[in-house]
Amino acid sequence: MNGPLVTAYLGALGAMVSGPKALVRRAAVEAEDIAPDLDVSEDRLRDYIAAADPNDELRVQLHIRLATWDHAPIESGLWMGDTKPNTELRRARIINLLGLGDKTAAQFADSFSIATDHDTVIAGEWEPWYTADLQRQRDFYWSHYVAYLRKRRRWKAEAITRLDVATSRVLERFANPAQSKPVPTKGLVVGYVQSGKTANFAGVIAKAIDVGYRLIIVMTGTTNLLRDQTQRRLDMELVGRENILRSVNENDIEAAKHIDYFDDEDWINDRFNRYGVQPSALGKPEIRRMTTRRFDYRSLQQGLPALEFERKDKNKPVWSAENLYSTDARLIVVKKNESVLQNLISDLKNNADRLEDIPALIIDDESDQASINTVDPEKQSPGAKKERTTINERISTLLQMLPRVQYVGYTATPFANVFSDYTDKNDVFPSDYLLALRRPLDYMGVEDFHDIDSSVPESERTFSNSKERAHVRLIDDGDEEFAFQKALDSFVLAGAIKLYRQGLSPDENHYRHHTMLVHEAAKKAKHNIRAETIRELWSRSGHTLASGMKRLRELYDSDLAPASHGLDLGYPMPASFAELEPLIGRVVRRIAPNGDPVLVINSNKEPDQEELDFDRRSVWRILVGGNKLARGFTVEGLTITYYLRTVGHAEALMQMGRWFGFRPGYRDLVRLFITAKIRDAFEAACLDEELFRDELRQYAVMADGRPLVTPAHIQPLVARHGLRPTAANKMRYAQLVEKRSPSKEPSSGYPALVESEKLRNNVKVMTPLLRAASKESTLSAGTRSFEALTGEVSHAEMVDVLTQLQWRNDDTFKADLAWIKSLDSQAVDKWIIVLPQRRSDRSVTIPGLGTFSLHGRKIENDSLRGNSESLHRAGLASLTGRTSKTGCAIIYPVIDKDRARADLPRETWPDGVVMAIRLQLPEKAVPAGTQPLVYRAAAKRPIPTEIHTW
Repeated sequence: MNGPLVTAYLGALGAMVSGPKALVRRAAVEAEDIAPDLDVSEDRLRDYIAAADPNDELRVQLHIRLATWDHAPIESGLWMGDTKPNTELRRARIINLLGLGDKTAAQFADSFSIATDHDTVIAGEWEPWYTADLQRQRDFYWSHYVAYLRKRRRWKAEAITRLDVATSRVLERFANPAQSKPVPTKGLVVGYVQSGKTANFAGVIAKAIDVGYRLIIVMTGTTNLLRDQTQRRLDMELVGRENILRSVNENDIEAAKHIDYFDDEDWINDRFNRYGVQPSALGKPEIRRMTTRRFDYRSLQQGLPALEFERKDKNKPVWSAENLYSTDARLIVVKKNESVLQNLISDLKNNADRLEDIPALIIDDESDQASINTVDPEKQSPGAKKERTTINERISTLLQMLPRVQYVGYTATPFANVFSDYTDKNDVFPSDYLLALRRPLDYMGVEDFHDIDSSVPESERTFSNSKERAHVRLIDDGDEEFAFQKALDSFVLAGAIKLYRQGLSPDENHYRHHTMLVHEAAKKAKHNIRAETIRELWSRSGHTLASGMKRLRELYDSDLAPASHGLDLGYPMPASFAELEPLIGRVVRRIAPNGDPVLVINSNKEPDQEELDFDRRSVWRILVGGNKLARGFTVEGLTITYYLRTVGHAEALMQMGRWFGFRPGYRDLVRLFITAKIRDAFEAACLDEELFRDELRQYAVMADGRPLVTPAHIQPLVARHGLRPTAANKMRYAQLVEKRSPSKEPSSGYPALVESEKLRNNVKVMTPLLRAASKESTLSAGTRSFEALTGEVSHAEMVDVLTQLQWRNDDTFKADLAWIKSLDSQAVDKWIIVLPQRRSDRSVTIPGLGTFSLHGRKIENDSLRGNSESLHRAGLASLTGRTSKTGCAIIYPVIDKDRARADLPRETWPDGVVMAIRLQLPEKAVPAGTQPLVYRAAAKRPIPTEIHTW
């Protein structure tokens, strides 16, 4: 229960629906009704916040309010003046309007920092309608969803604010459901693998229902596992107990058996969202489920009236104000299956006289799977009806049947979506907007498993300064059984540590599930073979015997304990293995209750095959599977992954990364067993994805209120190297002619190692830049510094060098070079050359030129990447002699990182050296309002110049 001070300030904050107002004065008014002598002074508030737990109610609500005001766009109200979102000026204005002093402002800055990152939006123009007032007036489902996330899921205030902002960015680009003119839109939300996209689209659905969208269709992946999991998540967190029960009396045992969750542990323990009463009793729409936990969409089980929308005024359409807000919403969760979607289409057609009136929302989860039309349009006869793949045809039919539909695709790998046909108005190309979500809080992603941007020499990497050292265990050729035994032992040890932590915090629900995933093949026969191998090795492991205990103790002392201490995440750890020893037996019994530790998860329908069900029971097992566990589906409690499967393109590889995600309470125990080759392929795919996101951020700009780049422009930005970014039959259309971005880093476009003539040419071409860099300098970035060779060349000299460079693919640098060559001395007058120097002895001394460090990089697909390092990029700011017209070039002579020093020549460039470069152009080279991307149409498909009109 909240104390009187908290109650007073919560009441004051609750009254600030339209913006910040005098906080202490309003708290004093609230205090009069609580206790006349209550001290609610600013000093008391400041002291309270300084001492409060991060989950304290007042602290959380203050954080949410401040973050919401920090994020508010200028057009949403008058109180923010012309202060830009998430700036010091905006925060200062908020503090001023709250009537708070400098000391409190400093305390708030320490406790509630301003967000420095944001979601990236690429969009055309739209008509603003989703105003702050409308959001406050219609927030029934959204407010209850937020309350559930806070209280039941224990989301942090910042995470809730991020979700609020991101979902509003989607909603505001929908058409107003209450307007007379039907306007469909199509968009794409790009998250990260296993990063909580379901929470985002659940929030979008909540807000959409609040403002009037009444037919909600959620298309999941292609498996029942994912569909069932999605249905349950939405039912539990959004639909809620009252909408599931409707008129059923749950105290009637026979009637309750017909509720699909009557035997569900979370239902029994009252963990489903609640509204207190039927929403209709409050004048709010109810959510009617057309599908349930166990049943995908079938031809109207509930009868045709289930899709007949109620109208108070029969003479007016559903979208009219008289009908819209009292009409119940219909929720349909389906997998992308031909017959399922055809059943839905058939039922909708039987209701077709009303479809044009129904504001509809289609959420296409895993939208790059099955939804994309992979039929090559160039092979179709002119004038013939467009051929489509089956699922794409069904989705296209739905889009045409629902004139008021808003289509939102969700994916973590957007490459296939952006290669869709942007000229096809009935296809799924996100023609209206693309929203790239920022990395979620507490998410384990790429940088938690790879040392991509580490400046620490490999010989000096430890558990504390290397995420790869902490979490990744490489599988050596010919030593697989030893590696798998170590994986099994790590699984058992991690389970014991989870039980140890559970004992210290009995109320925590982080350790209900404990799983190990073995993924090495798509074929079901291989799953069964691997399962038998695991069972045999498990039976020989003897975890509870003296030999097994000895092995576990050694692994704990050499791996799990030092890694946990090195990561220093604040999780409790036993003082020694002796505290875990009594728990090992319990762990073994939970993993193999009947002697079998394995669950095989594939499409086989064996009569004795145990079902994977994270919802109804605790799962402590080793899961062996392929595609059913590879995309979209969340493997709960995943701690150990043993991964050997290879794929042919980046999006499929990224989707296999089930080890990404949220690991509350045990992220220090997460281990990935993988080969060096697959690790490197993952790293390349992850780098490509980050480069794509970086490019989107560069182009998410407006000029005179108009977007400079729309979704149709982004297709050619996808990096192409290493693995193909997507399947070949999803890649088509435009050519990028000129790319006017301030930073250039063709990190993976360099010639292959077998293209020795090209590599030697590039060394020769770069020689003038290397000769110019003769000055020894120390560059700094914050508290860190590095040594470098620096020098200057003219813009003409730089252009001459860039023009002569050769690439693996002729198109790699063509559009960048075309723009750089067009710049005159008024834009760029000189370039500063920077060659970072390392402390290691891997260097080469070229007579008449100088001594240069050689930078090690991994070989990927017979090529070396030339990624720059963040320290070196940041260090450019400390260069002397820079002006508003100065460009900077960081150069790295790159070699195979595994190449022995003894194999390197002393006074000539080694074979296979790659001259990698990073260019940073002056900001004035890209004037405000400049169109950043220039295209030439390919295959007679011009990029549209007209923006969607409303």
